[in-house]
Amino acid sequence: MSRLDGKVALVTGAARGIGAAIAKAMAEAGANVLIADVLDDEGQAFAEAIGSAARYVHLDVTKPTDWQKAVESAVQAFGKLNVLVNNAGISTYGLIEHLDDHDWEKTLAVNLSGVFRGIKAAIPAMRSAGGGSIVNISSAAGMLGYTGLPAYVASKFGVRGLTKAAALELARDGIRVNSVHPGFIRTPLSMAGPAPSTDAIPLRRMGEPAEVGNLVVYLASDESAFSTGSEFIVDGGQTAGAIVWGFDDDSDAAR
Repeated sequence: MSRLDGKVALVTGAARGIGAAIAKAMAEAGANVLIADVLDDEGQAFAEAIGSAARYVHLDVTKPTDWQKAVESAVQAFGKLNVLVNNAGISTYGLIEHLDDHDWEKTLAVNLSGVFRGIKAAIPAMRSAGGGSIVNISSAAGMLGYTGLPAYVASKFGVRGLTKAAALELARDGIRVNSVHPGFIRTPLSMAGPAPSTDAIPLRRMGEPAEVGNLVVYLASDESAFSTGSEFIVDGGQTAGAIVWGFDDDSDAAR
């Protein structure tokens, strides 16, 4: 028996990157998966590649009507909804002094309000299914600040707080809500520009999307039945603290 046999999951931003890795891992663990994205061609092709366990649905997470249709699609295709993974997100760059109001509002609309709308839309179907698991993909930037990413940081800290509020409200319905906080993960988007430095990562490497996917499978499964309102960090130790140079190896000088 696979870890997610009998479960139906909806994953947003799942056409590529971390979202695709999550959807793939869940399907391999036995779940039926709704691939939700605004990238219709990529999303449809990915769902077809997974096979009969997957369907694609267009979903702009800023639109409540799209959310309603996505949840209905899950129920129509597979009979219920047990798992929601709020993964869709965007980044905008710029110091606070120079950040455009439109970029600020768009980032929060997708990254934070999109998560709120997803939770709200999923509640009735999950309640009908007897409970479920909501996994909100935040970021290491939801645990500590970064310069040049004020909107992104604010949105990801917001996801962390919203997760806790939702966990408290929905526990009585058997719906668990947790947040996942990836650090530097090797995706096409993260590798499109200059290679990120791994100097601040104790494990001295970037993470792989599958490593996030494996953690989400755990949170979607009954193995994590007593976990709710919590943060699960997958960042190679980046948020554990600062590395003090000269004291992070086994050389005589570090002793």
